[in-house]
Amino acid sequence: MAVLPDYAELHCLSNFSFLRGASHAEELVARAAELGYAALAITDECSLAGIVRAHVAAKGKNFKLIVGAEFRFGDGLKLVLLAPDRKAYGGLAALITAGRRRAKKGAYALCRGDLEAHLQQGLLALWIPGDEPSPEQALWVRERFPQCGWLAVELHHGPNDFQKLKKAEAIARHSGLPLVAAGDVHMHLRSRRRLQDTLTAIRLGKPVRECGEALYPNGERHLRLRAQLSKIYPYDLIEETIKIADRCQFSLDELRYEYPAELVPTGETPASWLRHLALEGMAWRFPAGAPASVRALVERELALIADLGYEAFFLTVHDVVKFARTRDILCQGRGSAANSAVCYCLRITEVDPENGNALFERFMSKERNEPPDIDVDFEHERREEVIQYIYGKYGRERAALAATVICYRDKSVLRDLCGALAVEPESPQLLELAGELSGFPRHLSQHVGGFVISRGPLAELVPVENAAMPGRTVIQWDKDDLEALGLLKVDVLALGMLTAIRRALCFISEEKNKSFQLSDIPREDPAVYAMIQQADTVGVFQIESRAQMSMLPRLKPAKFYDLVIEVAIVRPGPIQGGMVHPYLRRRQGLEPVNYPSRAVQAVLERTLGIPIFQEQVMQLAIVAAGFSPGEADQLRRAMAAWKKKGGLEPFEEKLKRGMQGNGYTPGFADSIYRQILGFGDYGFPESHSASFALLVYFSAWLKCHHPAAFLAAILNSQPMGFYGPSQLIQDARRHGVELRPADAALSPWDCSIEDGAVRLGLRMVGGLARAAGTRIVASRPHASVEDLAHRAGLNRKDLNCLAAAGALHSLAGHRRSAHWAASGVEKKSAFLPSAVGSQDQILLEPPGEGEEIVADYQSLGFTLGRHPLALLRNDLEKLKIVKAENLSMLRHGSFVRAAGLVTCRQRPDTASGVVFVTLEDESGCVNVVVWRDLLERQRRELLGARLLAAEGVIQREGLVVHLLARRLEDHSRLLGQLRGQAQGALRVRSRDFH
Repeated sequence: MAVLPDYAELHCLSNFSFLRGASHAEELVARAAELGYAALAITDECSLAGIVRAHVAAKGKNFKLIVGAEFRFGDGLKLVLLAPDRKAYGGLAALITAGRRRAKKGAYALCRGDLEAHLQQGLLALWIPGDEPSPEQALWVRERFPQCGWLAVELHHGPNDFQKLKKAEAIARHSGLPLVAAGDVHMHLRSRRRLQDTLTAIRLGKPVRECGEALYPNGERHLRLRAQLSKIYPYDLIEETIKIADRCQFSLDELRYEYPAELVPTGETPASWLRHLALEGMAWRFPAGAPASVRALVERELALIADLGYEAFFLTVHDVVKFARTRDILCQGRGSAANSAVCYCLRITEVDPENGNALFERFMSKERNEPPDIDVDFEHERREEVIQYIYGKYGRERAALAATVICYRDKSVLRDLCGALAVEPESPQLLELAGELSGFPRHLSQHVGGFVISRGPLAELVPVENAAMPGRTVIQWDKDDLEALGLLKVDVLALGMLTAIRRALCFISEEKNKSFQLSDIPREDPAVYAMIQQADTVGVFQIESRAQMSMLPRLKPAKFYDLVIEVAIVRPGPIQGGMVHPYLRRRQGLEPVNYPSRAVQAVLERTLGIPIFQEQVMQLAIVAAGFSPGEADQLRRAMAAWKKKGGLEPFEEKLKRGMQGNGYTPGFADSIYRQILGFGDYGFPESHSASFALLVYFSAWLKCHHPAAFLAAILNSQPMGFYGPSQLIQDARRHGVELRPADAALSPWDCSIEDGAVRLGLRMVGGLARAAGTRIVASRPHASVEDLAHRAGLNRKDLNCLAAAGALHSLAGHRRSAHWAASGVEKKSAFLPSAVGSQDQILLEPPGEGEEIVADYQSLGFTLGRHPLALLRNDLEKLKIVKAENLSMLRHGSFVRAAGLVTCRQRPDTASGVVFVTLEDESGCVNVVVWRDLLERQRRELLGARLLAAEGVIQREGLVVHLLARRLEDHSRLLGQLRGQAQGALRVRSRDFH
C-alpha cells in the first residue's frame, strides 16, 4: 500500500474573499483535517477577515493553521504572503491596511514599493505566475525575498499542465526560486463548483451563461486527496510545502492586547488608579458610607479584575463616560460588566448593585481569557461628539470601529441568484444554491459603535480599512472575532430616549429656574407605578408597545425590580419558552411556588421559580448541574447561537445528567432544557434589563409629572419609539397638555414650552429644511410674508411649506390667505427693491374645518383641531360603530363594531401569524387582533384601509381589552367627506412593525 505524502495547502481562499471563495473557513479547516493535511493556510485576498473563524475551528481540531493573504499589485504581480512569526504577522496586517486605506471601501491598491517597506518583517512569499511567467518578476521576488521566496506551481488538470510545469522549472533554474506545490483552493469540496461559478457571475454582474472564460474550466480548485496530489505534482514540490509549513509557527493566540497607557497618571499603576477611582466614586455614591455588602462586592470585583489584568479596560470606559458627563451628554452603561458595583462607583451605570443580581462570571471568569463587554448608550444626537473624542484622543492609527459582517439572507439570496442564473424566484434551480449561499458573508460594514483602541499601531494587530461613511475606519474583525481573541471593544451606542430625557430635564430646569438632573428624580414614586399599571405608557421607553401595554395591567409593576422583569418577560424567548403565563399565575397567587432545593430557590426566588433571565439559566447550570462558571458561560453562548449553528446537544446531556446526579427529577431537568431552548430566541440578560428598567422609570416619571416637557422632548428627538408625532400629541392632549401650532413668527426650530403649553417648532413643518428654519428664527421680527421671505432668504418651496402647515397665520391669516400671500412674493431685485406690505389685501373665504384637518394631516401628519372622526361620528353611528372609550365598559364576549384611523400594524415573529392593529378615534384607541385566517381572507382591507372598521368579540383580562376581529371593513371613502374644496384625501401615516 502506497504511503500518502504529507502535504500543506498554502494558497486557499475562504468566502471572505467576497464572491470568490465558495466555502466557509470552518468548512475548509474541517476538510483539510479530514484529508490528513499537515497544515492549511487561509490566504484571502488582501484580507484577514476570515482568519479568526479558521483559527477557532483549527484549535477545536488541534490542526495547524497558517496565516496569510493573497495580493495582486498594480503592475500585475501576484503574491501569497505567509506570516511565520508575530513580527511578520504585524507586517502582513500593516500591508493590508496600507492597501485598503488607499482605496474606497471594498477595494485595495498596492504597488511594489509598499511591499518593500515591509521586507524586514520576515514574510514568506509565494509568487503566483501567470500563463506566461515573467522572468523579471521571478528575479524581483528572488532578490527581495532571499531564502523566503518560492514559485508556486498550481496544476488543475488543465490541457497544458505539463507545459506549465516545464515553464516553471525553467524559470526556477533561471531565477534561483525554489518550486512549491499549491492549489489556489476556492472551495472545500468539488460539489461547490456550481456555487463558485454563481459567485463569479454575481461579482461580474451578469448571468453565468455570459461569463465565458471568467469561469474556471473545471472543479479542481478544491481540497484534493493527497493520493491525487501525489500523481499531479513531483514529490519534491509536495515536500517543499511541509518545509514552508514548518517555518510558519505563528498563531493568533500570540496576539496580546495592550491597553492605552495614557489613562494612568505618573506614579500609579492601572490597578492602583482603578481602585482610587472606585473608592472615590463609592464615597460620592454613598455620602453616609457604603453598605458593607457593596464594599465587599467592590473588593471582590477589583480583586478579580486585577487577577485577570483588565483594569485598563474599565479605565478606558470610565474615561469615555467621564468625557460625556463633562459635556452634559447623558449616557448609561448596560451589560453584566456595566452593572457591576465597580461600574456603579465609576458612574458608568446608574443601576444600584443592590437592585440587581448580575452573575459576575457572566462577564469575567478565570476560565475565560477575554475581557468583559460593556455597552454604553449615549444621546443619539450627540454620540458623534463622543466618537470624535475617541478619534481625537487616540488618533486614527490607534482607534477604529469593529466590523459587522453582512451576510446573505433570504431576500438578497433570491435577488442575486435570480440575476446570476437568469431565472424566476420560483425556479427549482434556486433551492440547492440558495441553501448553500445563505449565511455567506457579502461584505464588511461598520459596527454600530464598537471601538477597538490600542496602545500601539492598531494596524499591526488587525488590518484596518475604510468604511463607507467618510472619516470612518473599521477593522476587519467583528465582535465575535474580537471576543474569541480576547481583544478590547468599547461599545459607544446611540439611544434616542436618552436624548429625549436630557431635553425634558432642560425644560424642567428652565421652569424651575435651577438645574434639574436625573439624580433629582425621586425613586419609587407610587404615582408613577399607578400610571404604569394602567398601561398609560404611550411614549415611555420600552413599555409602550401593544404587547407591553397588555402585560402591564396583569403584572402590575409596583417597584423597580418589577420593571426589570417587565422589560425582559415580553420577549420571544420567555414567551416561546412558556415562562410568561406560569409567572403571572404565581404573581397573582393562582399557582403555588415550589422549589426543588434551597440552591434553586436562591437562584429563582425573585422571579417566583421561573427562569426569566440568561444569568439565572447560568446559575442553575452551576448550582443544579455542577457546571463551572466558565462552562455556564459557554452554555450562554450556545443558547444564543443554537438556532443558527446548533451545538446545544452536548450541553443537553451534561445538563440533564448533572441535574439528575444531584437529585433533581428528569421532569425538572427537561423543563429547564425546554426553557433554555426558548432563550435561543432573544433571551434577555438581567443586567441589560436592569439598565433599561432605569430608563423606563425615568421616562415614566417625566410623563407622569411633566407631560408637556416630556412631549416636547420626544417630538424634538424624532424619529424614535413606537409611536409617531400624531399619536404622541393625541395622547398628550388627552392628558390635558395644551398645544399651540407651529408659527413662523413665534416658533423656534424645536418644540418649546410656552407658559406651560407646548409650542410646536418649525421642525414639525413638513418639507421645511432646518437651515431655512434657522434663518427664519434669526431674522425676526417680520412685518409680512414678503418681508419674511426676503429677510430669511426663503424660496417658493419654503413659503409653500409654511403656508400648507398653517405656519403663516400670524403674518397672513388662514391657509388660503397665506398661500395667496406666498404666491405674490417676488424675487428681490437690487434695482427694484420690494415695498414691504405694499400689496393690496384680498379677502378670501377661510377653509372649512374639514379642509383644515385634511391640510394639517397632509403637511404635519397630525392636527391640533378636532379629531377627523369627530366630524364623521354621525356617519359612524349609522354604521353602529362604537367609540373607543366605550369598549372598556363592555362585558367579555360582547359583540361589537369599532373603527378608527389605522395608526399601527404589528406582526410579531410568532407561529400564530397574528397581526395587531391599533385604531384611533376621537376618544382613544382600539386594540384589534387579526388572526391569520382573517388576514388571508381580507388582506386588502387590513393593509390598504386608512379608516378601518373591525367587527368582532371583546376579550377582557382585567383592564386589558382587545377586539378579536371576525370581519374587517374599509371605510376610507368617508374621509373624502372631510375635504370640502381641499385637494387630496386625508393622509394618515401608519407605523408598521414586524
